[in-house]
Amino acid sequence: MRTPVRTTTAALLAAALVLTACGGEDDPTAGAEVTEEPGPDDDSPPEDLPEQTTITLVTHDSFDVGEDVLAAFTESTGISVDLAPAGDAGATVNQAILTKDDPLGDVLFGVDNTFLSRALDEDIFLPYESPGLAEVDPQFVLDDQYRVTPIDFGDVCLNYDVAWFEETGLALPEALEDLTAEEYAGLLTVMNPATSSPGLAFLLATVEEFGEDGYLDFWTALRDNDVLVTDGWSEAYYDEFSATGTGDRPLVVSYASSPPAEVFYADPQPEQAPTGVIEASCFRQVEFAGILAGTEHEEAAQQLVDFLLSLEFQENLPLTMFVFPVRTDAELPEVFETHAVVPDDAYQLEPDAIGEGRDEWIDGWTRTVIR
Repeated sequence: MRTPVRTTTAALLAAALVLTACGGEDDPTAGAEVTEEPGPDDDSPPEDLPEQTTITLVTHDSFDVGEDVLAAFTESTGISVDLAPAGDAGATVNQAILTKDDPLGDVLFGVDNTFLSRALDEDIFLPYESPGLAEVDPQFVLDDQYRVTPIDFGDVCLNYDVAWFEETGLALPEALEDLTAEEYAGLLTVMNPATSSPGLAFLLATVEEFGEDGYLDFWTALRDNDVLVTDGWSEAYYDEFSATGTGDRPLVVSYASSPPAEVFYADPQPEQAPTGVIEASCFRQVEFAGILAGTEHEEAAQQLVDFLLSLEFQENLPLTMFVFPVRTDAELPEVFETHAVVPDDAYQLEPDAIGEGRDEWIDGWTRTVIR
């Protein structure tokens, strides 16, 4: 999940769309294969793996890792990594599917559980069971064939303006159904699930809560209660949300890690986050990496996947993409320990169920809320 929170980072950094073909004719390392493993006391790359091997990591636009982190991988392996941002999570998966016969790169990072079934059905990944999975909480391993490897997780949740609720004395909604009550009329901003990843996650939370037969009744009630819909997260969070923008709506769909992001980027940093999380509203997103079928650098790609599960990379995630590491032994920064929320009982749907129902649910939502 991601990519804020992934999207907070995305709002701060504009990533260019770079579609880099893997192993082109001008690449002197194209077609290189590893045929030998280094000896137990040999830290140098295998003889058949050129020192300047370059592989391409296809990512969503919110991917953000310190240059020193990837440089450390290159220094230890002799493998350079080019990044190829390809849009949001849905667009990245779609491009990988459309180009699977001539892949955009060697490894894809950023497919999440809301689009996982689509990627697996299209057979775009090679199976690989990383030894790093021994340190990963098993709940995040959603493919028993290991075509994808879990890297991080986060929760899409309702955020609220702490000061607004304190000043008005209005009680916080304790459940999704509370949002349809008259006292919350005109207070909520959500995102269109057809154009926004957190918007889709929130829609899935309502499907899980009210069922396929009841979620549209809930959205009808929200529409009648003056819910505001935006195309994307940035507009909702920075324009309409009263805690972070010029808007007057104190409830918005965002992330459980938005409060620590608000504290981290503030100068000076406040003791209390200006935003809070309504845990009963959260939907869990898990982000994965997979080796793209068609890569000419499969063993190098495996080393990159291993690196994404390394402690060095995992502990870099919270303050770059504002997501949580999947390794159980990864330490969180203090701002996460103090201000982040990990709901005990977040909404979750099986990837296959999402794949079967996603388009129909979005269409039903569009007919109900927009048209």
